[in-house]
Amino acid sequence: MIEIDTIKTFEKWLKEGIPYKAAIQNLNITTFENEILNHTYKGCLFLGCEMTNLAAGHISLTEGLVIVDRNEMSFKIHRAHLYHPMELFAGFDLDNQAGYQASYDYKIYKEYVETGMETPPSIATSLARRLHDHSITDALYEEIDGEKIVAIMGGHGMERQDPYYLKIAKISRKLSQKGFLMVSGGGPGAMEATHFGAYFAGRSEKEMIQALDNMKLRPANAEIGKEYADKDWLHRAWKVYHNYPIPAGAEKISKSIGVPTWLYGHEPPTLFATHIAKYFANSVREDGLLTIAKYGVIFAPGSAGTTQEIFQDAAQNHYAAYNTHDMKKYVSPMILFGVKAWTEDRPLWDFIQKTSHGRPYGELLHLTEDVDVIIERIVNYNPDDYAFPKGKIDNS
Repeated sequence: MIEIDTIKTFEKWLKEGIPYKAAIQNLNITTFENEILNHTYKGCLFLGCEMTNLAAGHISLTEGLVIVDRNEMSFKIHRAHLYHPMELFAGFDLDNQAGYQASYDYKIYKEYVETGMETPPSIATSLARRLHDHSITDALYEEIDGEKIVAIMGGHGMERQDPYYLKIAKISRKLSQKGFLMVSGGGPGAMEATHFGAYFAGRSEKEMIQALDNMKLRPANAEIGKEYADKDWLHRAWKVYHNYPIPAGAEKISKSIGVPTWLYGHEPPTLFATHIAKYFANSVREDGLLTIAKYGVIFAPGSAGTTQEIFQDAAQNHYAAYNTHDMKKYVSPMILFGVKAWTEDRPLWDFIQKTSHGRPYGELLHLTEDVDVIIERIVNYNPDDYAFPKGKIDNS
């Protein structure tokens, strides 16, 4: 099935007499009523489109499926593309300490809380969220097609003045420059550092450090480990974002994708991701994020969430994550970044080593403090050396 998300392509499709089944996404096609009435639409999908009632009725009667947005909900049920940061932060007021609460993103979060979070009592609400998340996954896979994806996972409580924040930013910047697409959970802390580094891939390291220095200063008596709760957390990032725009020509290497969730909507998403795949369902978001990171996952210091992600990634590597594009299963690098973090604070290193013994992914485990070693490990990894035809790997 072909996906159509431009008016030009839709008009061409109509003029050719509906030569193939298509999913038409997020288009305003109200002016095409007469043309629409001249065709039948068996097996076609119209998702989140604006159209006249007559056109919608005709499509349905000719066995097409029409799913329209619900005006009483703050979010679009179906999207053709990922969010842009400025879309989510629309309404943000830099001159107001509570400026984030005026944003579109916070408006959706507030509605999410008021309508039942993960277990809404209304089936209309739960279905609308599932449809939204399905469209986000579809848009995400379109955006990452052909990309070499590396994920960095780590604590949301990591402060901008933490040495690991800068180290993560350096890793992300270098890997972006080398042609990798960086992804993370899209929130604050280590996640923000990932996108901050990628954002500066078109600038010098000196400029990146200078910009970071401009974001470090916290309010007096700020709570340790909760910088994202500072009233000016987003404000500081906003100033850097506008003072250091991505240079012309550097858009490709500066690209990164944040994958946050409204489950943790009290934490604003990072401003520095160029694309944001925001979900309602955290379980879909977590598993999907690890699955797409075919070129490896770097685990920076974190707490419970990062610990969970290590186990999830180990399970995916144990069985090999199934890649639907080339019908192969892949085993990817798992790099634990921070010796003390993963041998003393949360002693998972020995456990992961033992559980991976004799498995292909055991060869791709690494524990280090060295930024250059991490970059080298990712760059030298060849997925084809750890690819298995579907069904070949031992799933015991």
